[in-house]
Amino acid sequence: MSKTPGGVQPPKQITKAERDAHKAFRQVDAKKAMTEHEIAQKAFTNNRERLKAERLAREAAGPPPAKTKGSKAKGK
Repeated sequence: MSKTPGGVQPPKQITKAERDAHKAFRQVDAKKAMTEHEIAQKAFTNNRERLKAERLAREAAGPPPAKTKGSKAKGK
């Protein structure tokens, strides 16, 4: 069956088995995406908590040393 110039072929009919297969693949892909998202969220949360603990420990240790302004020669 050849396509005529300017003509549109009707869409291919999908069987019930193909629809069920597509549905199963979509469910698996969705589950995989959610799992990957949860792993990324856990890693982000753990890193944020670690950094927060480090910052609080630094702040509890004492104030940071005062920055002194050195005399810089301005060249004109």
